[in-house]
Amino acid sequence: MPCLLRFSSFPTQYGNFGINNSGSELLFRKRIIMELSRRKCVPCEGGVPPLKEDQIMEYLSVVNQGWVAKHNKKIEREFNFVNFKHTMDFVNKVADIAEEEGHHPDMHVSYGKVSIELWTHAIGGLSENDFILAAKIDKI
Repeated sequence: MPCLLRFSSFPTQYGNFGINNSGSELLFRKRIIMELSRRKCVPCEGGVPPLKEDQIMEYLSVVNQGWVAKHNKKIEREFNFVNFKHTMDFVNKVADIAEEEGHHPDMHVSYGKVSIELWTHAIGGLSENDFILAAKIDKI
């Protein structure tokens, strides 16, 4: 997993953190990314720009490799299960997390398979919330 961040400004719910080649700042930013699953989604009503491609790639380097960016607007991941009961157990766990976070994915359910799409509807693209939720789903 890469620990060097390549973009010059890193948006978080706490504001933007820029790179100044300070080792402590790089460590601080790495910790922010690594702790995504411990973070809480922040309500988004729009008015903020969606993440840019380089930012999306950095977040994708942290979550499970199964997550794929689609046109830099959404991330998707497919999950496979042995039967419908296991599939629905997973769907219900995702639903519980989504309710807790106030950030809801699109889920496409079929026998033994769930496809999840995440994006922030209010901004028409990806935000940090999408990667927080992805990291939490990865822990199920």
